[in-house]
Amino acid sequence: MPIVPDDVPAYGSDQDDDRGAARLGGPLFRDEAFREGTFHDGTSRNDTPSAQPLPHAAAPQNPEPMPDAPQPAPAPQKKSAGRDLGAAIGVGVGLGVVIVASLFVVKAVFVGVVAVAVVVGLWELTSRLQERKGIKAPLVPLALGGAAMVVAGYARGAEGAWVALALTGLAILVWRMTEPPEGYLRDVTAGLFAAFYVPFLATFVSMMLSADDGPQRVITFLLLTVVSDTGAYAVGWRFGTHKLAPRISPGKTREGLVGAVLFAMVAGALCMQFLIDDGTWWQGLLLGLAVAASATLGDLGESMIKRDLGIKDMGTLLPGHGGIMDRLDSLLPTAPVVWLLMVLFVGSG
Repeated sequence: MPIVPDDVPAYGSDQDDDRGAARLGGPLFRDEAFREGTFHDGTSRNDTPSAQPLPHAAAPQNPEPMPDAPQPAPAPQKKSAGRDLGAAIGVGVGLGVVIVASLFVVKAVFVGVVAVAVVVGLWELTSRLQERKGIKAPLVPLALGGAAMVVAGYARGAEGAWVALALTGLAILVWRMTEPPEGYLRDVTAGLFAAFYVPFLATFVSMMLSADDGPQRVITFLLLTVVSDTGAYAVGWRFGTHKLAPRISPGKTREGLVGAVLFAMVAGALCMQFLIDDGTWWQGLLLGLAVAASATLGDLGESMIKRDLGIKDMGTLLPGHGGIMDRLDSLLPTAPVVWLLMVLFVGSG
């Protein structure tokens, strides 16, 4: 989920003006005065017996050019993360404490945390759509329906999530009818996209939580996604030279993708072996590989959205990170992948 950011006077500057002024103000050498027809004492060339050059008007000697003084080598530029790393770490640690505390104290509290994140993410997304593209996706039915989706996924599983998504889509269609018909199809389409992209994908997190070992599954999901992003950043920052998708995200490299895969597979093997009931290390290897792929694709997907909107971040709510959507970019598409593989490997719990 992490990114990147000679003062020589030009021709026509004051120095050039000074040289021109000296040339226009009078001749610099006596042979120039001779060619121009007057000497420095004011007499004319025609007043002299013969138009012979003055004895001292010889061409000026051209001394040998002095060797250029050695210039100090420019200091090598250090790679920069492009963000306030201290603030980013502080905010990340704070979010981690809130998530862990809510997960292992009362499950319903974590469901509320997910619902709040969804509503804020929808607000950021719809605000940027309206500011940059003039698209008015209905926020009220999106926010209410998004929160309902998260709760329904926890209480009723996949069936509840699908029903809540359908009702949210219907509410978007009806809500937009209260405004003029111009742009109706555009606004409704954006609203349906937002409903699927943010709350519906986040619903799989609450569905993971509903299992008996739900907190461990959610922790595994979060750890693998964070480790994948960290591996991509660390390896790409240190060794990255080959761009992965330069037209979409110039900061991402193929070396970084390899780092994401390796880090996530190791973390997946450890988590499945020691955190998940009936899990094995080889399942964790497959899970880590899938998470690295989905997290990378999710990051690239949001980069496409931001490039289309012409913005760097979706918001400014989290110092050093951007907005909530800038932290959910790799988590959202990874949630259904982890949920599905967990069900295949160890059951729904």
